[in-house]
Amino acid sequence: MKIFNSAQIRELDKYTIEHEPISSVDLMERAARALTHAISGKWNNGTPVVVFAGPGNNGGDALAVARMLADKDYRVTVYLFNTNGHLSEECAVNKQRIIDSRKIKQFYEVVQQFDPPKLEANMLVIDGLFGTGLNKPLAGGFASLVKYINQSPAKVASIDIPSGLMTEDNTMNVLANIIRADLTLTLGQKKLAFMFAENQQFVGELRVLDIRLSPEYIATTPAQYAIIEENEIRARLRPRHPFAHKGTMGKALIVAGSYGMTGAAVLSTRACLRSGTGKVTVHVPKRSVDIMQTTVPEAVLHIDHEETAFSEPVDTEDFDAVAIGPGLGQTENTAIAMIAQVRRTQCPLVMDADALNMLAKHRAWMQQLPKALVMTPHPLEFDRLNGSPCNDSYERLSKARDMAEHLQAYIILKGHHSALCLPDGQVYFNSSGNAGMATAGSGDVLTGIITGLLARGYSQADACLMGMYLHGLAGDLAARELGEESLIASDIIRYLPQAFSRIQD
Repeated sequence: MKIFNSAQIRELDKYTIEHEPISSVDLMERAARALTHAISGKWNNGTPVVVFAGPGNNGGDALAVARMLADKDYRVTVYLFNTNGHLSEECAVNKQRIIDSRKIKQFYEVVQQFDPPKLEANMLVIDGLFGTGLNKPLAGGFASLVKYINQSPAKVASIDIPSGLMTEDNTMNVLANIIRADLTLTLGQKKLAFMFAENQQFVGELRVLDIRLSPEYIATTPAQYAIIEENEIRARLRPRHPFAHKGTMGKALIVAGSYGMTGAAVLSTRACLRSGTGKVTVHVPKRSVDIMQTTVPEAVLHIDHEETAFSEPVDTEDFDAVAIGPGLGQTENTAIAMIAQVRRTQCPLVMDADALNMLAKHRAWMQQLPKALVMTPHPLEFDRLNGSPCNDSYERLSKARDMAEHLQAYIILKGHHSALCLPDGQVYFNSSGNAGMATAGSGDVLTGIITGLLARGYSQADACLMGMYLHGLAGDLAARELGEESLIASDIIRYLPQAFSRIQD
């Protein structure tokens, strides 16, 4: 699913109107029917409804919804804000339709003073003040109205996007002046702002409504951002040859673990094995040997000379993919060995966890990184790599995208919607996963999965996309049976076979 920016959203509406063809007010009517169906499915007509409509097309949508709810015997009160004396053409048409219908007895057009209604806990507020065209923070009377709505006990359903939230970049927005919706009914596609954790407080429950916008425009218009979905993962899956043997299914090396952190090596190694790799070798310090041989008997061990830490690079000539970082520790000797390992690795390489933290402490080493490197930082790890903290997720994603282009690397910003930044500037968000996966070791599992897929022969792009999705899908399958609260990283590995089976089917 593509994520269009605000300008493309306007063009998509325009293209649909011109090429379906359909009038703009009839397209609004189609959207209002979908919105009304969603609202009436969640709140029955015993719920008093208060509609706040702005002067633009978002307000026009809200007016049309108000009329349709009134037709279903909802008790609806409507406030249309026309403080500048100008309504969009479609909003004006829907204003007249409300007047002509006579089913809404309480319709108020606000041109100057506004005395807000009392909003009770049993009421539903429909937010149709501002849509995706907003390009600056709300101020003045509209900001006061938003604060009033947010402070009330009423439930709030926002049309397309919560009023005050901008479609992409909210770095300079005034957060107090954004509607905090319980339900956001967005039209056509998700908006970029919905993908960021800090905006969840405004979006609430999100539903995407299909209003039959032009499939031709959607298919042919490039978008910098997209959401990867299961059918796209299924199309990338490589079948196992009937005559395959371990020598043809890839050989992976994982450099991980230090004294007290061997669990990270165990998790990444198990995940790599469960990803279909023919043979996995793990390089660990001497004190980790007994744990590794007991917990992962399928792995081949390569043992460091040091008792407790990684201290020497490994020859990678016989490997198809290498991962370095999980639980590695951050001593200076380990850091020197880490960058030596990176420099001598000729096959696809994944850097995670402590490898990234050590790189952040020696940022000059970033010039020595190989092209097509895969990096999997969580937000704090990325901020360390970047050299300074980011103000919000949009800024962090923008800097990660720039870094991926500069280094010609594949950077996965981990989170609820993990984002893969490609060397060409394209960004893919993951659509699988759940909050139960916010647990220690989950990232180590992702590293193992991606490394296993690289060893199997997948390209860096495909390995990252499939790795993100399978990791999240396994977590979803585990949560379905175990619940989110008790999920641990090894559960994700346990459900990987089911995740592979699902996309194969």
